[in-house]
Amino acid sequence: MRKISVLSALLLTACVTINIYFPAAAAEKAADEIIKDIQGITPQKTEPKPKAGLSDWQVSMYRLIDTAINVVVSSAHADEADLAIDSAEIRQLRATLESRFASLQPLYAAGYIGIQADGLLAVRDIESVPLKDRNQVTKLVAAENADRQSLYQAIANANGHPDWATQIKSTFAGRWVTNAQAGWWYQSSGSWKQK
Repeated sequence: MRKISVLSALLLTACVTINIYFPAAAAEKAADEIIKDIQGITPQKTEPKPKAGLSDWQVSMYRLIDTAINVVVSSAHADEADLAIDSAEIRQLRATLESRFASLQPLYAAGYIGIQADGLLAVRDIESVPLKDRNQVTKLVAAENADRQSLYQAIANANGHPDWATQIKSTFAGRWVTNAQAGWWYQSSGSWKQK
């Protein structure tokens, strides 16, 4: 009787449902990397901490258990989302955003533009922008916002989850503010604040 219950338990574990959820932590990490690349910030390399190793008998035991489970239960694999994925479209958008940043940086510094709550840019006060520059500033902001939207959709599409675009945009929104430089403006609770 006991053999039957153990076998039943193992067979029940063979019924596996795989749900692929939006990987929020991976999205934040990818967003930070992309934003820092766009802004020309190189991350500092840190030395990896040495990991405590398993003893030989522990490794052997884990392998034995893994083999036994795989004999009874077929393995199921879900593809991990790779929000740092690289495609020709993503590379092109990143390059465009990076090249435009040189034009946007003085506008951030002057306070002419800021990061909205949704992560897109806005002209904070068009009257503060010199008259001769207003059209150019408006065009830069519109082009930046269009490319940001396209980047989020391209990342979602490259992961095979076009439906993730909204979540990717939301993640980037917070990361744009986090990675903003001192003195830049951003929206919070409906009002503009300076970092």
